Amino acid sequence: MRVWAIAVNTFREAARDRILYSILAFAILLIGASVILAGLSIGQESKIVKDLGLAASSLFGAFIAIFLGIGLVFKEIERRTVYVIISKPIHRVQFLFGKYIGLVLTLLVTVGVMALLVVTLGWLVDGHWSPGLLLAAGFDFLALMIVTAVALLFSTFSTPTLSAIFTLGVFVIGRLSGDVRLFAEQFAGPGVGQAVFAIYLVIPDLARFQIGSQVIHGLPLAPADLGQSAVYGVGYILMLLLLAVAIFQRRDFK
Repeated sequence: MRVWAIAVNTFREAARDRILYSILAFAILLIGASVILAGLSIGQESKIVKDLGLAASSLFGAFIAIFLGIGLVFKEIERRTVYVIISKPIHRVQFLFGKYIGLVLTLLVTVGVMALLVVTLGWLVDGHWSPGLLLAAGFDFLALMIVTAVALLFSTFSTPTLSAIFTLGVFVIGRLSGDVRLFAEQFAGPGVGQAVFAIYLVIPDLARFQIGSQVIHGLPLAPADLGQSAVYGVGYILMLLLLAVAIFQRRDFK
């Protein structure tokens, strides 16, 4: 109950944050603009609307996760409210998990709105529903949950500016990790290749959650691969949260 109370309070704080509405409004406008861009093409309207819609949902969802996540712990320390919280019978694990769940709920609402808009636009263009878009949006959301956990981890020991830079770097490298590894294997020397492979193992492979292009082009999706990606995502989130807890436990607020 304590974790849920913290989560609800975090959700309410995030809902009052102006940056959330600014990013959400801009994302909705961009998704709507995809319809106009689709009108300039011939025979590709549906693919353009869906592709741009999913891309906008994922990108601006990442912005929300980063810019709200980096202040989850820092704001409490800056306002000195963390001293009041930890003085109560609330474990630091409950505090961090509550903060994380609250931001995930915020993401669920905002990304859900954008995903429903993309599905609706796809239906208007195609004349039928595309349930695969919801699956693609679901895996994008799982990737955003990882980004949120990364932001929370950095917020336990760093400033918001550095946390934003680090988290954004993880997001970009994670989305391009497969391409970077392939480039290193083909063109880089042994030393650089090993270094890149080490980074590949540490940085979350967010590219494996990008199934939107396969859904849009009607390519088959292997259930085993989807299951492995889901397990990988959940496991990575748990690892990040446990690491954040370990760091936060060592912090002295006296």
